Amino acid sequence: MTTVELGDITVHYLSEGSGPAVVLLHGLAEDHRSWAPVLPHLDGFTVHAVDLRGHGSTTGGDGLGTLEQLSDDLRRFLDEVCGPAVVVGYSLGGTIALHAAGTGDNNVVGVIAVAASSVVGGAAAEFFTGRIAQIEAEDWEGFGAGLRGDTAQQVLSDADLDALVAARLKAVGEGGGYVNAARAMIGVRSAPLTPVLGDITARVEVVGGDGDVFCPRKAADLIVDGVPRGRYHEIAGAGHLVSIDQPDEYGRLVAHLLEDLMS
Repeated sequence: MTTVELGDITVHYLSEGSGPAVVLLHGLAEDHRSWAPVLPHLDGFTVHAVDLRGHGSTTGGDGLGTLEQLSDDLRRFLDEVCGPAVVVGYSLGGTIALHAAGTGDNNVVGVIAVAASSVVGGAAAEFFTGRIAQIEAEDWEGFGAGLRGDTAQQVLSDADLDALVAARLKAVGEGGGYVNAARAMIGVRSAPLTPVLGDITARVEVVGGDGDVFCPRKAADLIVDGVPRGRYHEIAGAGHLVSIDQPDEYGRLVAHLLEDLMS
């Protein structure tokens, strides 16, 4: 792991490989380790798998609970660490990448948004609010049980649920980063990315699992229809946690899309 001071936070990230730069942004309740199933397929690139603000080993700093701040974190990373790059964002990471690309960051030369959303409905906002309340009340038993239930709904395969939940709880740590990011996603309910999507000049590749109940095909279509240059790609037999259900197909698809975006 490498560290860099970016504004008010110390960012931890894993860098490996050689070739064009790629930045990997994980989802909520994850860290850079969630990309482990994908990394073996990305030999032809310099890959930077980042721990987002308050997740994994990255410090929380003065979290504002806004998507704008999380996008600024990405901008600083691109400016100070790797320069222009394709950003591959999963779930929360995909929403961050889309926001950054649509608000004037020319260092985002392409986006692969996986299981991501550009709008947040009432039910999702209530879900995030409930998880925030558990962390703020230090109800770790309730939060852990809830996260286990969430994770069980996000996979279609016979995954090791205990190991998955343990890794996610480790990424959450003391919970500040989860609360900060969940608040940012709640903010998307009142300020959806719809107008931002139309300002994205980079190509956008949208990836979804055919069994994803958290970010279903409708969410992907909203992104594809909203950007000037977008395409959809579906992975069969995958729920929201695509890297768990179909790691090799997912890794091969990301590698293919990266090669296409950089050709």
